Amino acid sequence: MTIENSIDCDDVGEAIREGRALNPARAFRIRFAQDNLNFRYIEVADPVPLGRQILTAAGLDALPGISLFAVLESGEFEDVRLDEPFDLRGRGAERFVAFQTDRDYKLTVNGDQVRWGKPMISGSVLRQLAQPSDGEAVFLVVDGGQDREIDLGEVIDLTVPGVERFITAPRGPRTIQIIVNGREIEVAQSHQTFDALVALAYPNTPPAPNMTYSITYRRAASKPHSGELGQGGAIEVKNGTLINVACTVQS
Repeated sequence: MTIENSIDCDDVGEAIREGRALNPARAFRIRFAQDNLNFRYIEVADPVPLGRQILTAAGLDALPGISLFAVLESGEFEDVRLDEPFDLRGRGAERFVAFQTDRDYKLTVNGDQVRWGKPMISGSVLRQLAQPSDGEAVFLVVDGGQDREIDLGEVIDLTVPGVERFITAPRGPRTIQIIVNGREIEVAQSHQTFDALVALAYPNTPPAPNMTYSITYRRAASKPHSGELGQGGAIEVKNGTLINVACTVQS
């Protein structure tokens, strides 16, 4: 069943990003694509559906020779067998892709041609194929433009016209955009400690014995993806991580 809006469903992707369990609901919302990365929302009635039930929800149960894959948070593809259950609650997957298995896709990695049996390939797989050295990253060659660095969790669509070319090259300096108390801030490291986040939130307020701080976060790279950070703790942030630092002055 394809949906636009549904009141009585729980969005699997939101649950994953918020680090919480799925709530009891009439249905569970996942994202589905066929032969490309143009995902649409579908609903399944069971949090542990068979692969065939996912295809049925997408209207593809009658197609022969079709394969189903779950796209994990890492960008890796996990084979979803049609007659075996797939637990949406503990696999870190909200996206599913179905495609025909009788086609190869071509790409080049550092000049070597590679044949790939899926219409998508993840940044982590490309890194395994390219084997960049320390200080290097994998880049997509952009003709007439600036080559684009591929993140480990990124998924690249190989169905577009032409043969994608990937190379290894030295990685330039990178910054991460996070939001601290409503302000966009650039940081150089993904590893952020409690004290560092307090300093970002209150750069002009020197610490004092009568001040206590509390930190909550959402959309972190580390797990859980949301929660409360304790004094002395640290999290891994990514672009779009939301940080809220509250200050209490005790009299």
